[in-house]
Amino acid sequence: MTIKIQDFPNRAAFDVKSAQDLRTQFSKNPQEGLKAAAQQFETLFLQMVMKSMRDAVPQDGLFNSDQSRFYTGMLDQQMAQNLATSGKGVGFARLIEQQLGRNIPGAEALSAPAEAANAAGNALPLNASDGRHLNYKTVLGSLPTSAAYAGSIGATAGAAKTEVPATSKEFVNRVWPHAVEVSRSTGIPPQFLVAHSALESGWGKSEIRQADGSSSHNLFGIKAGKNWTGATVAATTTEYVNGQPQQVVERFRAYASYEESFRDYANLLRNNSRYSAVIGSQNGTEFAKGLQQAGYATDPMYADKLSRIINGPTLRQALIG
Repeated sequence: MTIKIQDFPNRAAFDVKSAQDLRTQFSKNPQEGLKAAAQQFETLFLQMVMKSMRDAVPQDGLFNSDQSRFYTGMLDQQMAQNLATSGKGVGFARLIEQQLGRNIPGAEALSAPAEAANAAGNALPLNASDGRHLNYKTVLGSLPTSAAYAGSIGATAGAAKTEVPATSKEFVNRVWPHAVEVSRSTGIPPQFLVAHSALESGWGKSEIRQADGSSSHNLFGIKAGKNWTGATVAATTTEYVNGQPQQVVERFRAYASYEESFRDYANLLRNNSRYSAVIGSQNGTEFAKGLQQAGYATDPMYADKLSRIINGPTLRQALIG
């Protein structure tokens, strides 16, 4: 029996398994897979609309807190998914389905009801062979899970796919489960967390290593302050003083696994008030700026570098697999 994502409108928006379901469905039945992917894309669109509407309303009073914004974001995410996957949605998914279904064998029926497209504005300015017109950068900056990420672009990226080095794919596959776990406790989309670890570790190729060459599993460059009682490792790093780079030797935290590294990173963000603006962030660029403004790194271009990874093709294609 084939699992259809659209058959489960009440499925949790944070259900990571839906990404695999979508890939399996598309490989077995491209028409149904395209329909599910289009509904995921409509979900993202509706979520952004809801977020913009909330941002336009002045926030004040008892419920104006990081915690309330976090849970409100989760509610909006679930509502958007339910709206898009229940019934006919708002029609955006149907237009995408019509446009991109032209090149799928046996999908002629998708483009038959042209009056639906005309009623919505004579269809979208899309070319089925070029998924780049979907404007990934704008939408993917606020993706909550890999399910939405892969669902929105997995079915349309076949023709315009950027080749990603195997090391980047392997790195994402290695750390993704830990990023999802931390996402649940911080409200930060997992792809932002993966991007941050990729920046600090050079996609796993420049990890901080022990004297014997083994990994310290420190993917976020977290230093060992005076209150740190765990294992440490010394490493040379670049710090910026008055805007000028300087090579210095620092003590960094060492962990037994990448899972420990992600958990400690989550604790750092949650338990330090200077990172309060970062918790629950749903915008990649703002997330990067928030880290830099909180003093996470001294590099004056740190936010720009992180933002480029979050919104760039390497991470996007590595997540698609």
